[in-house]
Parts: sequence; C-alpha cells; structure tokens
Amino acid sequence: MAVFVALGAFLMTLFGGWTAGRVTDRRHLVLGLAGGLMLGVVGLDLLPEALEAAGNEVFGVPQALLLFVGGFLAAHLVERLLAVRRAAHGVDDRAPQVGLTAAAAMVGHSLMDGIAMGAAFQVGGGMGATVAIAVITHDFADGFNTYTITSLYGNTRGKALAMLVADALAPVAGAASTLLFTLPPELLGSYLGFFGGALLYLAAAEILPEAHHAHPARSTLLCTAGGVGFVWLVVGLSE
Repeated sequence: MAVFVALGAFLMTLFGGWTAGRVTDRRHLVLGLAGGLMLGVVGLDLLPEALEAAGNEVFGVPQALLLFVGGFLAAHLVERLLAVRRAAHGVDDRAPQVGLTAAAAMVGHSLMDGIAMGAAFQVGGGMGATVAIAVITHDFADGFNTYTITSLYGNTRGKALAMLVADALAPVAGAASTLLFTLPPELLGSYLGFFGGALLYLAAAEILPEAHHAHPARSTLLCTAGGVGFVWLVVGLSE
C-alpha cells in the first residue's frame, strides 16, 4: 500500500518541477515562491518534526537544533569553498556544483519522506494515510524547488530534469525500502534537523536575494508569503 500511495508523490513532484519550468519569463516570481516554500517547509514542517523525533538535549540545546545550525553552516562552507575555487580560476558566476549538491539533498529528503510514509503504514492504516497526504501535497514544493535550485546555479535543463526525476522516484524507493528495515525515529529527526538548516541557508542567502535583485516588486513578496502560507495550509490539513 505504501509503495502504491508513493506513486502519488511521484506524480506531484513531477508536476511541481513542470510548473517551475513553465514560468521562466517570470523568474523573479518563481524564485520568490520557491523561497517562501522552502522557508515554510523548514520552519513549519521539518524543524517541528525534527524536534519531536530528536529532542534530546546536548549541553543544554536540543540535538535537532544543533544539527539544524550545523546544516546551515555546512551549506555556507560548501558554497564558500566552491566560490573561492572558481574565483581562483577567474570564474565569477555561481558554481553549478552547489545547485547539484542542493538538489541531491532534496532527493535525500524525498527518500526520507518515502521511508516515513512506509513506516507510518507499518503502524496502521490511519497513520499511513495522514502521513501520505502530507507527503504527497508538499512534494509539489519539493519538485518545484529541486528544478529551481538546479537551474538557478547555471546547470543545463537536462540536468535539472534529471534531478527532478530522481526526486520524484525517491519517495517510491523510500517506501519500498521499509519492507526491509525500520529507521529509528531519532536518526530520522537528526537528519531532518541538518537538512532543514541547509535548506534555510539556500532560501535566505541565495534564493530570496536573487528573487529581489533585479525585480524588487511587491508581487515577489506576495509570492514568498504565499509559499509560506501554502505550506502552513498543508501542515494544518495534515494534522
């Protein structure tokens, strides 16, 4: 059942990426929406789940929050190292590797989504259905963000589509893997905290500044707020 339901996540992810690819003439709006979706996913979905699953304190701070900060710093370090390397070779534009790395992290997150969905169905049908609705709905944002991030850093359309397809297949693979093993909740929470920090860095330091750089329009702000509101609606309905 979990694998069958994961096919819905597959289709929703592709739809999100297709939407991002169709509105290239309104790039600033796409980036504003992507930034809002990423901010909403981190603050309203990933971080609360991480704190619930891995809330044990390490020297007075929840483990999930430590990994959240670690993920933010790791993303910053990777980008800076790649930027310095490219500057030394006389290249000033964004490193495509950053976009591919970020997209790969999105694929990893989608894989974890599938694992969470499969584990929920192991608990019971009602729990599985609730998690499945949340995963399928927010996979639109995952597909949208995966295609947008890959393209933003100068990668070809072919690479962006390849990462999108990988992101769409990941929940199916994750759900199927639960037939073989069970992921400890604390490990899942730790991963969500780290990934949330990395995703927040990309949204705050790259996506949103780029969205407002050439088009500081009110409509871009509205798209960002709309992205956050959409994730809030999804989280509320899934509860």
